[in-house]
Amino acid sequence: MSREGILLIDKPVGRTSFSLVAQMRRLSKIKKIGHAGTLDPFATGVLVLLIGKTYTRLSDSFLTDDKAYRAELTLGASTDSFDHTGIIKSQSEKIPSLEEIEAVLTRYQGMIEQTPPMFSAKKINGKKLYELARKGQEIERKPVPVTVKTTLISYEYPKLTIDVECSKGTYIRSLAHDIGLDLSCYAHLTALKRTKSGAFRIEECIDGNRLDEPEFDYTAHIRTHS
Repeated sequence: MSREGILLIDKPVGRTSFSLVAQMRRLSKIKKIGHAGTLDPFATGVLVLLIGKTYTRLSDSFLTDDKAYRAELTLGASTDSFDHTGIIKSQSEKIPSLEEIEAVLTRYQGMIEQTPPMFSAKKINGKKLYELARKGQEIERKPVPVTVKTTLISYEYPKLTIDVECSKGTYIRSLAHDIGLDLSCYAHLTALKRTKSGAFRIEECIDGNRLDEPEFDYTAHIRTHS
């Protein structure tokens, strides 16, 4: 069995992407390990680990892949981080109808302009936006064109669940925030699961908690094709 290759992880809630990379280094004794797109600690789902120099060199090509997510929005309040980890900034008692939800989601199909959130790792003038946000600073960000396909899964106020297929650089937190503004009731992201990353699907992933097992044989799950 090869010790180097691609390992598909279902990232557990509460874990950082970096902590799983670090755990994989301890388990494999291989230093060169990366991933093909990070997930926020509260998010779950497909995390593509690249193990060994041959595979970490492929990270740029994987990062440009389209992604798919299942997202839960909570209506009625917006936060500074656009998700439930932030501070509530605005609230509304408006309860949108299903017809209003469906109408607004038609605006999130195909190419749209999206402004990166302040709480993100995007760099502007060499500074990561979240570092400025944590200091209470907000700077101008230019809208970026992204491509999305948004599908309504369920709606029972205040919870709205949608599936999102999207291009590289799409922020689902920003999508949640913008949908809330369009509904005139505010919204923030409360749960997120990446269901697909490029050709890799959630059904192919192993539970990320297994990396904590000292005797776990990860080589049985390694892929050696790109």
